[in-house]
Amino acid sequence: MAEQIELHQPSASNQQVSQHHLAVDDPANPFNWSTTKKWSATFIACYVTFIVGLNATALTAAVSHTNTTFHVSDTGFPNSVWPVTAWNTGAALAPMVILPIMEDYGTRPGYLITYLIFVCFVIPQAVAQNFFTFIVCRFFAGCCGGVLQDVVDGIIADVWAEATERSLPVSCYVFALLAGVSVGPVVGGAVVQRLDWRWIFYIQLIIYGSSAVMVLGMFRETRAPVILAHRTSRDRKHTAGVGESAIVPNGPPHHLDWTFAKHFLKNNVIRPFSLLVTEPVVFFFTLLSALSYGLLFIATQSVPQVYGTSYAFTEPQTGLIQASIVVGEVLGFLACACIGGPYFARASTRSAKVAGGNPQLPEVRLYLAVPSLLVGVTGGLFVYGWTSYADLTYWAPTAGLLLIGFGSVVVMQAIMMYITDSYTKYAASASAAVCFGENIAAAYLPLASQSMYTNLGLHWASTLLAFFALALSCAPVVLVFKGRAIRERSVFMREAIYGPLMSAASREDAMPNILMAQGGA
Repeated sequence: MAEQIELHQPSASNQQVSQHHLAVDDPANPFNWSTTKKWSATFIACYVTFIVGLNATALTAAVSHTNTTFHVSDTGFPNSVWPVTAWNTGAALAPMVILPIMEDYGTRPGYLITYLIFVCFVIPQAVAQNFFTFIVCRFFAGCCGGVLQDVVDGIIADVWAEATERSLPVSCYVFALLAGVSVGPVVGGAVVQRLDWRWIFYIQLIIYGSSAVMVLGMFRETRAPVILAHRTSRDRKHTAGVGESAIVPNGPPHHLDWTFAKHFLKNNVIRPFSLLVTEPVVFFFTLLSALSYGLLFIATQSVPQVYGTSYAFTEPQTGLIQASIVVGEVLGFLACACIGGPYFARASTRSAKVAGGNPQLPEVRLYLAVPSLLVGVTGGLFVYGWTSYADLTYWAPTAGLLLIGFGSVVVMQAIMMYITDSYTKYAASASAAVCFGENIAAAYLPLASQSMYTNLGLHWASTLLAFFALALSCAPVVLVFKGRAIRERSVFMREAIYGPLMSAASREDAMPNILMAQGGA
């Protein structure tokens, strides 16, 4: 979750202050790490995000096998979807509690413990003898998986200081998040064609176990206040007997009193939901991001229906066909990396020259997202829906799936960057609200997929989703043209962009230059 770390230059005049903050030129400050070290931290976090996503969806390619094993029927209700629902419900709830604790006590210990617990809950998924045990283990695996995935945004913010620097790392994160859940059915489909369905989880255990050494060895602490606290603790051990108090700078409280509990609830539970219901930008972007993410999980249910009905595909084959979504996601990542990121960097450089500073241009983040939403997500759903005829080649709806994958990556990357750039000091809470919405959609939209595609038909079900996407596309379009006015009316964004001490006159003087820079970018 994005946040800004207060930095101070060490000097005789502020010696006391520097005891509580890493100096701006301190080599231990993650902002000052070498590019290789920064990318190492980013890579390992994105890699874990990807492999964790496999556990979320791989079993969807073996639904008939698991139903037979656990004596579960989809007649009347899609009970086979409960494993996916349980996983994503855990992924929605756990990060709201665990991530704030990791911010205080350090990312590394919480991350490594969560990873090990996650692996432990994959084991009973592979050997479960009844459906209840399977669902419970899926829930707790989702709790751990959600933490491992959602913390990456904060890791990126901890090591990459500038917004222009964060563009590519965030693109890598979004791609890893979406590609992981999209590759899952492909892997599951390949496995069940030759092996028992339990090998889906055995193979995952091999991946997670072999990756554990790399994770334990490469993952570093990225929280600057925690790094300082550890260094201060080591220094005290070498100067024992001086009589200093055991105060940990910027560290966590040593006891959980009522004041801390209220502070925790306000900042980490109440504020995200407050932003969700009071900030139109957070509300509509949460809906849009939730739809983009939820579509990938709807696909795990709709693709077997569409391709099984229209083209007589087997269940494993329908898992393999979802590789088209991954291809689209790769193209979306390349668009973000080669077009969106460089364009934002050029716009920021020009704005700094024109406005004489470094004003934020969050609307620039949306320039690529608008056509990608209209052509990719909305257009892809129309293509997927209205080319699903037996007398047409199956490559036609497959092209629609590719477009959906492309649009989802670009849209979710733009939303994440816009939220971070616009809300800055409140970006952690705003991002928490968006992530919560994404996982809730991924948990419960698939439950409606089977009945929706059965009752509305293969064509109109996708069309309904396309109309939802078309309606939500108004949000980024409005922000592109009215972003300034909306940010001026928002208490949270106004304070985040201008700062509480900037006068109204100064704001009026600054905005024309900012807009001039944005218009000429």
